[in-house]
Amino acid sequence: MTRILIADDHDVVRSGLHSILGSQPGWEVVAEAGDGKRAVELASETQPDVAVLDYQLPFLNGVDATREIRSVRPQTEVLIFTMHESEPLIRELLQAGARGYLLKSDARRFLIAAVEALARHQPFFTGRVSETLLSSYLAGGSTSGSTLTPRERGVVQLIAEGRTNKEVAMVLGINIKTVETHRAAVMRKINANSSADLIRYAIRNKLVEL
Repeated sequence: MTRILIADDHDVVRSGLHSILGSQPGWEVVAEAGDGKRAVELASETQPDVAVLDYQLPFLNGVDATREIRSVRPQTEVLIFTMHESEPLIRELLQAGARGYLLKSDARRFLIAAVEALARHQPFFTGRVSETLLSSYLAGGSTSGSTLTPRERGVVQLIAEGRTNKEVAMVLGINIKTVETHRAAVMRKINANSSADLIRYAIRNKLVEL
Protein backbone atom coordinates (compact mmCIF):
# COMPACT_ATOMS: atom_id res chain seq x y z
CA MET A 1 0.00 0.00 0.00
CA THR A 2 1.37 3.41 -1.04
CA ARG A 3 0.42 6.09 1.47
CA ILE A 4 0.05 9.64 0.12
CA LEU A 5 -0.20 13.08 1.72
CA ILE A 6 -1.60 16.01 -0.27
CA ALA A 7 -0.93 19.66 0.59
CA ASP A 8 -2.48 22.54 -1.35
CA ASP A 9 -4.27 25.66 -0.12
CA HIS A 10 -7.05 25.30 -2.70
CA ASP A 11 -9.86 22.91 -1.73
CA VAL A 12 -10.71 22.10 -5.32
CA VAL A 13 -7.11 21.11 -6.13
CA ARG A 14 -6.89 18.87 -3.05
CA SER A 15 -10.21 17.28 -3.94
CA GLY A 16 -9.11 16.62 -7.50
CA LEU A 17 -5.79 15.12 -6.44
CA HIS A 18 -7.51 12.98 -3.81
CA SER A 19 -9.97 11.66 -6.39
CA ILE A 20 -7.24 10.78 -8.90
CA LEU A 21 -4.68 9.34 -6.52
CA GLY A 22 -7.13 7.61 -4.19
CA SER A 23 -8.68 5.71 -7.08
CA GLN A 24 -5.42 3.95 -7.99
CA PRO A 25 -5.18 0.30 -6.86
CA GLY A 26 -2.95 -0.04 -3.81
CA TRP A 27 -2.83 3.71 -3.13
CA GLU A 28 -4.36 5.51 -0.14
CA VAL A 29 -4.55 9.24 0.55
CA VAL A 30 -3.88 9.26 4.30
CA ALA A 31 -3.91 13.03 4.91
CA GLU A 32 -4.68 16.43 3.38
CA ALA A 33 -3.30 19.80 4.46
CA GLY A 34 -4.13 23.36 3.48
CA ASP A 35 -0.82 24.89 4.61
CA GLY A 36 2.84 23.95 4.92
CA LYS A 37 2.95 23.83 8.71
CA ARG A 38 0.05 21.38 8.87
CA ALA A 39 1.64 19.30 6.11
CA VAL A 40 4.75 18.82 8.23
CA GLU A 41 2.64 17.84 11.26
CA LEU A 42 0.60 15.34 9.24
CA ALA A 43 3.71 13.86 7.64
CA SER A 44 5.03 13.10 11.12
CA GLU A 45 1.66 11.69 12.28
CA THR A 46 0.66 9.62 9.24
CA GLN A 47 4.09 8.68 7.83
CA PRO A 48 3.23 8.81 4.11
CA ASP A 49 5.40 7.26 1.42
CA VAL A 50 4.87 10.23 -0.90
CA ALA A 51 3.95 13.85 -0.11
CA VAL A 52 2.49 15.90 -2.96
CA LEU A 53 3.07 19.56 -2.09
CA ASP A 54 2.14 22.79 -3.79
CA TYR A 55 5.02 25.26 -3.73
CA GLN A 56 2.99 28.28 -2.62
CA LEU A 57 1.64 27.08 0.72
CA PRO A 58 0.65 29.42 3.59
CA PHE A 59 2.81 29.52 6.76
CA LEU A 60 5.61 27.37 5.26
CA ASN A 61 6.20 27.36 1.53
CA GLY A 62 7.05 24.23 -0.42
CA VAL A 63 10.81 24.59 0.05
CA ASP A 64 10.65 24.88 3.83
CA ALA A 65 7.90 22.27 4.17
CA THR A 66 9.96 19.85 2.08
CA ARG A 67 13.02 20.43 4.22
CA GLU A 68 11.10 19.84 7.46
CA ILE A 69 9.24 16.78 6.16
CA ARG A 70 12.49 15.20 5.04
CA SER A 71 13.93 15.99 8.46
CA VAL A 72 11.14 14.39 10.50
CA ARG A 73 10.36 11.63 8.00
CA PRO A 74 13.37 10.88 5.71
CA GLN A 75 11.57 7.93 4.11
CA THR A 76 8.89 10.23 2.66
CA GLU A 77 9.57 11.30 -0.92
CA VAL A 78 8.34 14.76 -1.90
CA LEU A 79 6.72 15.68 -5.21
CA ILE A 80 6.37 19.42 -5.79
CA PHE A 81 3.21 20.18 -7.73
CA THR A 82 3.26 23.75 -8.99
CA MET A 83 2.48 26.15 -11.82
CA HIS A 84 5.93 27.74 -11.63
CA GLU A 85 8.78 26.71 -13.93
CA SER A 86 11.84 28.45 -12.51
CA GLU A 87 15.38 27.09 -12.57
CA PRO A 88 16.43 28.70 -9.25
CA LEU A 89 13.25 27.38 -7.63
CA ILE A 90 13.84 23.86 -8.96
CA ARG A 91 17.41 23.91 -7.67
CA GLU A 92 16.30 25.18 -4.27
CA LEU A 93 13.67 22.45 -3.96
CA LEU A 94 16.19 19.76 -4.92
CA GLN A 95 18.55 21.06 -2.26
CA ALA A 96 15.71 20.90 0.27
CA GLY A 97 15.18 17.21 -0.51
CA ALA A 98 12.40 17.04 -3.11
CA ARG A 99 12.93 14.28 -5.66
CA GLY A 100 10.10 15.11 -8.00
CA TYR A 101 8.87 18.29 -9.70
CA LEU A 102 5.65 18.36 -11.71
CA LEU A 103 4.05 21.38 -13.36
CA LYS A 104 0.29 21.57 -12.87
CA SER A 105 -0.06 21.97 -16.63
CA ASP A 106 1.50 18.49 -17.02
CA ALA A 107 -0.59 16.80 -14.32
CA ARG A 108 -3.05 15.09 -16.66
CA ARG A 109 -0.26 13.21 -18.41
CA PHE A 110 2.29 12.64 -15.69
CA LEU A 111 0.78 12.72 -12.17
CA ILE A 112 0.36 8.95 -11.80
CA ALA A 113 3.78 8.24 -13.27
CA ALA A 114 5.38 10.80 -10.95
CA VAL A 115 3.90 9.28 -7.79
CA GLU A 116 4.75 5.76 -8.99
CA ALA A 117 8.39 6.76 -9.48
CA LEU A 118 8.68 8.42 -6.09
CA ALA A 119 7.00 5.46 -4.38
CA ARG A 120 9.91 3.39 -5.77
CA HIS A 121 12.33 6.06 -4.43
CA GLN A 122 13.21 7.13 -7.95
CA PRO A 123 13.32 10.81 -9.02
CA PHE A 124 10.79 12.20 -11.47
CA PHE A 125 11.09 15.24 -13.73
CA THR A 126 9.24 15.93 -16.95
CA GLY A 127 11.17 16.76 -20.10
CA ARG A 128 10.34 20.46 -19.73
CA VAL A 129 11.83 20.63 -16.23
CA SER A 130 14.91 18.65 -17.28
CA GLU A 131 15.43 21.01 -20.20
CA THR A 132 15.20 24.00 -17.87
CA LEU A 133 17.95 22.59 -15.64
CA LEU A 134 20.09 21.54 -18.59
CA SER A 135 19.81 24.96 -20.24
CA SER A 136 20.87 26.64 -17.01
CA TYR A 137 23.81 24.27 -16.61
CA LEU A 138 25.02 24.85 -20.17
CA ALA A 139 24.67 28.60 -19.67
CA GLY A 140 26.75 28.45 -16.50
CA GLY A 141 23.81 29.26 -14.24
CA SER A 142 24.39 29.90 -10.56
CA THR A 143 23.77 27.11 -8.06
CA SER A 144 23.88 29.31 -5.02
CA GLY A 145 20.10 29.72 -4.66
CA SER A 146 18.44 32.37 -2.57
CA THR A 147 20.45 34.79 -0.45
CA LEU A 148 17.96 34.31 2.40
CA THR A 149 18.05 31.51 4.93
CA PRO A 150 15.03 29.19 5.21
CA ARG A 151 13.94 30.94 8.42
CA GLU A 152 14.28 34.37 6.81
CA ARG A 153 12.16 33.24 3.86
CA GLY A 154 9.54 31.97 6.30
CA VAL A 155 9.44 35.32 8.08
CA VAL A 156 9.12 37.22 4.78
CA GLN A 157 6.33 34.94 3.62
CA LEU A 158 4.30 35.45 6.79
CA ILE A 159 4.84 39.22 6.75
CA ALA A 160 3.71 39.31 3.12
CA GLU A 161 0.60 37.36 4.15
CA GLY A 162 -0.26 40.29 6.42
CA ARG A 163 0.79 38.85 9.78
CA THR A 164 2.19 40.96 12.61
CA ASN A 165 5.53 40.24 14.24
CA LYS A 166 3.67 38.67 17.17
CA GLU A 167 1.71 36.38 14.84
CA VAL A 168 4.88 35.44 12.95
CA ALA A 169 6.53 34.52 16.23
CA MET A 170 3.58 32.33 17.23
CA VAL A 171 3.45 30.51 13.88
CA LEU A 172 7.19 29.84 13.78
CA GLY A 173 7.57 29.12 17.49
CA ILE A 174 10.16 31.85 18.11
CA ASN A 175 10.12 35.05 20.15
CA ILE A 176 9.28 38.50 18.77
CA LYS A 177 12.85 39.78 19.13
CA THR A 178 14.08 36.93 16.94
CA VAL A 179 11.45 37.82 14.34
CA GLU A 180 12.64 41.42 14.40
CA THR A 181 16.25 40.27 14.01
CA HIS A 182 15.36 38.13 10.97
CA ARG A 183 13.29 40.93 9.49
CA ALA A 184 16.16 43.41 9.85
CA ALA A 185 18.59 40.92 8.29
CA VAL A 186 16.28 40.39 5.31
CA MET A 187 15.80 44.10 4.74
CA ARG A 188 19.55 44.57 4.78
CA LYS A 189 20.16 41.70 2.35
CA ILE A 190 17.56 42.77 -0.20
CA ASN A 191 18.04 46.52 0.30
CA ALA A 192 14.46 46.98 1.48
CA ASN A 193 13.29 50.12 3.26
CA SER A 194 9.72 49.19 4.14
CA SER A 195 7.18 46.41 4.53
CA ALA A 196 6.01 47.18 1.01
CA ASP A 197 9.49 46.31 -0.26
CA LEU A 198 9.33 42.99 1.61
CA ILE A 199 5.94 42.22 0.06
CA ARG A 200 7.21 43.03 -3.43
CA TYR A 201 10.19 40.76 -2.83
CA ALA A 202 7.90 37.94 -1.66
CA ILE A 203 5.68 38.28 -4.74
CA ARG A 204 8.62 38.54 -7.13
CA ASN A 205 10.22 35.41 -5.65
CA LYS A 206 6.90 33.54 -5.53
CA LEU A 207 6.81 33.21 -1.73
CA VAL A 208 3.15 34.30 -1.84
CA GLU A 209 0.45 34.45 -4.49
CA LEU A 210 -1.11 37.64 -5.77
